[in-house]
Amino acid sequence: MTGARVAHVTLKGPSVVKELLIGIALGVAAGSVWKMHHWNEQRKVRSFYDMLDKGEITVVAAEE
Repeated sequence: MTGARVAHVTLKGPSVVKELLIGIALGVAAGSVWKMHHWNEQRKVRSFYDMLDKGEITVVAAEE
């Protein structure tokens, strides 16, 4: 007497297209976060030099 056959899930190999799409999506997300960080840093530097040119701030330490 043979045992009852149990249906097992067949394991497939990795889906190349799916992995490519996931990789592209993660790359675009990480790139956009980095670009926004870069723009924010540029804005801070530009603001600093604008205030320096207008004389609102100075980089010389005040003497006591």
